[in-house]
Amino acid sequence: MISMKKLLITGANGKLGESLLQGLREQGKYDIVAADLQPDPDQGIVKLDVTDANRLQELMQGVDVVLHFAWAQDEEDFLGKVLPINVTGAYHVYEAARAHGVKRVIFASSNHATGFYKVGETVEPDEPYRPDSFYGLSKCYIELLGRFYADKYGISSFNIRIGNFPGDDRPHSARSAHIWISSRDMVQLAACCIEADSSIDFLSLYGTSDNSDNYYDIGYLEKLIGYKPQDDASELLAESRHSHETIAQDETAFQGGGFVEKEQPAKS
Repeated sequence: MISMKKLLITGANGKLGESLLQGLREQGKYDIVAADLQPDPDQGIVKLDVTDANRLQELMQGVDVVLHFAWAQDEEDFLGKVLPINVTGAYHVYEAARAHGVKRVIFASSNHATGFYKVGETVEPDEPYRPDSFYGLSKCYIELLGRFYADKYGISSFNIRIGNFPGDDRPHSARSAHIWISSRDMVQLAACCIEADSSIDFLSLYGTSDNSDNYYDIGYLEKLIGYKPQDDASELLAESRHSHETIAQDETAFQGGGFVEKEQPAKS
């Protein structure tokens, strides 16, 4: 009998985490430990504060792959909340993974790690970072943390730079059509990263559907990890326009959209 891979999903009660948890459970291929700051016993989601290193050590036992999707939002207190949850929390995740022999960590990064590239510029995942916000900057740091743990400790580290994931499988603006990813494509991409060859020790990639007007070239991912997205934001936006739905015209000169001009709120 072949044993199932054991997964730990952090942030399992969030929009992304919930979609992944449901989709990966439906595949019936994994033994999943789901954890979140807000537990949900009915959904099998246990309590986890990623700033609690001891709790992470407990949950990491026997885990093969971690999907680290727990995150504090950028508009919250950067020094008091975002920094300890996002940056220190990711450190605790990697340290617990190292201590328990976890083979791979898959991190929910963001296109905002390169948001200061202009629309029309071709951006490959190995291009220099150009974060558009403290949010994007923290994502860059965790990507580099993964690079460090891959090189020093042999933990295969994947960074999915997720574009727009509204969670209702509909793009809602002109800009989102360039970076949108559907629920089923997100689940497929995560599964492809879980199952990717063990020889891939580090990989950063843009997580989008097969959008006709994509900012990023993702065609190579089919050969590399088997990712074949099924959805296209442009087709769905065309349907929305045909039914006279309001489509926000939010495109800017930069790929990061409104984050480029967004000011970090002052905190006392």
